[in-house]
Amino acid sequence: MTDTTKRPAARQARRAPAPDERTLDAERSRRLLLDAALDEFSAKGYAGARVQDIADRAGVNKQLINYYFGGKEGLYRELHRRWTEREAEFNDPAVPFDEIVARYLRHVLDDPRGVRLNAWRGLTEDLDDIPPCDREDLSDIERRQAAGELPGELDPAAIMFAVMALVSAPAAKPLAVRHVFGMDPGSPEFQEHYTDQLRRIVRRLMTGSADD
Repeated sequence: MTDTTKRPAARQARRAPAPDERTLDAERSRRLLLDAALDEFSAKGYAGARVQDIADRAGVNKQLINYYFGGKEGLYRELHRRWTEREAEFNDPAVPFDEIVARYLRHVLDDPRGVRLNAWRGLTEDLDDIPPCDREDLSDIERRQAAGELPGELDPAAIMFAVMALVSAPAAKPLAVRHVFGMDPGSPEFQEHYTDQLRRIVRRLMTGSADD
């Protein structure tokens, strides 16, 4: 008698991911979470951003935030560390100060999320509740002062703070751009004009002249 009973197909053994594949998956998950965290933080502030929303935006399990970063505060600290690495790529001591400032401005115009996050935190949270970060490194400004590139009578912290304000203003105050310049803050025309004017302002600080 012929056996017509269908036999279940042999189940294919599931291959365990190789170590390099696990590493790539982990790096991808970390990158997605960091980008999603910056999106959420810049849109809602640190306090307003929910871990679940960050995970949903990244398309990964919420538990990975604790696994990779130890929670929301760890995400914030890692974003700060990632920015420090990015900053080191274009903050070249051999480059004139006006070009350094222009590089910072281009970064902010390309990706204003970091400025918006800092604005949220400064305006909506108790400063004592914000996780502390390392103090800003002023050694490059001090070196430029010693070399005569920047005025020695100015407080290096004041120079840094003024430059931060000038660079972050278009991202932190886009309505002011429209009211003051009569231009769209995202337009190439404004960005080209403001970059040129910021260079000239910094050159005044450096040499007392806006000429090339």
